[in-house]
Amino acid sequence: MKTTFASTGDERDYLSTVQAELDNAQSKSEVIEVWKRHYLRIGHRKLGRLLLGRSPEEIVKARE
Repeated sequence: MKTTFASTGDERDYLSTVQAELDNAQSKSEVIEVWKRHYLRIGHRKLGRLLLGRSPEEIVKARE
């Protein structure tokens, strides 16, 4: 699956939104719900990187 964003800025904004949702998750079930909502769009790898604390800027920069 290849995710297409109009620009790297759009991808960074989307990743920032997902990161905020993960940061606000209080339980395992909440993290699972965030994961289910976003993994088809950005993939397990990027979600895992966000969950482990990498910033959206780092993730997008690695792709450029």
